Amino acid sequence: MDHGRRKAIFDSPLIAWLLFGALAAAVSVQAPAQAQDQAMPWPARPVRWIVPFPPGGATDLTARTVSQKLSERLTQPVVVDNKPGAGSLIGMEAAAKSAPDGYTILFVIPTLITSPMFTKANFDPLKDLVPVIQLTEVYMVMLANNAFPPKSVSEVIALAREKPGVVTCGSGGGTSQLGCEMLRAYGKVDITHVPYKGMAPAMNDLIGGHVMLAFDAVSTASAHVNAKRVRAIATLAAKRGVPPFGDLPTLAETFPGFELVTWQGVVVPAGTPREIVTRLNGEIAAVLAQDEVHARLKEIGLQSVAGSPEDFAALIKRDFGKYSRIFRETGIKAQ
Repeated sequence: MDHGRRKAIFDSPLIAWLLFGALAAAVSVQAPAQAQDQAMPWPARPVRWIVPFPPGGATDLTARTVSQKLSERLTQPVVVDNKPGAGSLIGMEAAAKSAPDGYTILFVIPTLITSPMFTKANFDPLKDLVPVIQLTEVYMVMLANNAFPPKSVSEVIALAREKPGVVTCGSGGGTSQLGCEMLRAYGKVDITHVPYKGMAPAMNDLIGGHVMLAFDAVSTASAHVNAKRVRAIATLAAKRGVPPFGDLPTLAETFPGFELVTWQGVVVPAGTPREIVTRLNGEIAAVLAQDEVHARLKEIGLQSVAGSPEDFAALIKRDFGKYSRIFRETGIKAQ
């Protein structure tokens, strides 16, 4: 082909348009995945739900119950990612430092976000995480190994005073650890706290007799108590009569103010677009309203709650004051 003919071909408007289209297509293929996500309605890919506890505990049960139905509503997988360790700090920090694009959400309980018991965190949970929705609420129960002699709170305190440091209390961090610390502070006794990566391994050691006491949510504790693997001593509800341990005394009867009614919720990294927070809130609320989900949560001792992001933010603010007061009045030290 002579030079003149080649020039005529490349000067053709049709050929120039085709070449431009091919170049544009090549550039678009190489565009970052994040830019593609921004151009598409959320969610355009799977959502990671970080649970900063091991599988098998109350948090994990709730997350997996909700995530299955949430996946159906979002038409994208919602993948539960258990990240235990360092008293839940590993999972929380991973979420706090994730991109605020709606593809990472975090499961939280009160002490992880309202008054952390840890001072070495590289993030501020009140500033770096944004409330989405409260999932549930549930009270705690004080448990003992079946071979542990004391049968009441007063007997536990008496033994701890008689033998300082001998009585052990296992926890998976968070609210369960706070229960152990509060028992030591309110009772003015030397009780040895034994930390675990989550309540599932702590419960295993309680059943096996490696620790004497533990505090757990009734949602997971009830199955072990009913199977007579452990024994319930007292509840941390505000008053007697609240199922499933309505016949037990409360710790507040021995130590006024000793109450732990906890909750579970969802937060996202600060900077997540408001429209995504609103969408997540609405979709999760719709899941919690499903009869099947409500029944499943009730079956494991949890009361579904829902509410707006603002409702959850108000709860966090209230509990921040509550737990700060408990730390101050009891002398519990952050770790």
